[in-house]
Amino acid sequence: MDADTRKFYELKAELIQATAHPIRLAIVDFLVDGEQCVCDITDHVAAQRSNVSRHLSVMLKAGIVESRKDGLRMIYSLKTPCIAKLLGCVEDALKERMESQVKLFRKLC
Repeated sequence: MDADTRKFYELKAELIQATAHPIRLAIVDFLVDGEQCVCDITDHVAAQRSNVSRHLSVMLKAGIVESRKDGLRMIYSLKTPCIAKLLGCVEDALKERMESQVKLFRKLC
């Protein structure tokens, strides 16, 4: 693999890693319906504001979300809404995996 291809895969991994946390996944799901203020995001994920801000910072750096100021409020939205498709694919794979395990369990019991 050449250096450019390696760098491309590293960038892909960085983007995937930026969603690889339960709170970040919940934030993406919440933002699919449109922009939200950080206070509503904090309530939705039931975490402390400082913790949510750290997660949003990671996602901002990776280019997953973007922010704007509205008076005193910070508003966040998905910069790359297609990330929801990736997470939908993950959900499909998880469902398939669980169905296989249920079939195995029923076969054995």
